[in-house]
Amino acid sequence: MTHSPELLVYGGAAAMLLALAFHALARSGNVLRRILALNVMSSAVFLMFVAIARRVPGGPPDPIPHAMVLTGIVVAVSASAFALVLLKRQHDLRREEDSPGE
Repeated sequence: MTHSPELLVYGGAAAMLLALAFHALARSGNVLRRILALNVMSSAVFLMFVAIARRVPGGPPDPIPHAMVLTGIVVAVSASAFALVLLKRQHDLRREEDSPGE
């Protein structure tokens, strides 16, 4: 089986995004940066799914991976929003604890 040039380009881009996100996730102590790194990592996985969605070069794409990517995007956006709300709540609670008592 021969690999299409698109698979190599998109697969390489997905691998680079995944490596960049993993590096940011491992090196950063900031929670917001870690949330963003997880988003980039999920985007790399989505890109790889779309890149391998073709069964036959030149043929129609398989709709199952596209449906999985669309569902994954919805879940990733929801999880990111939830994580950001938790982060803001934690920030607000810390600010209340640090402020002088009234």
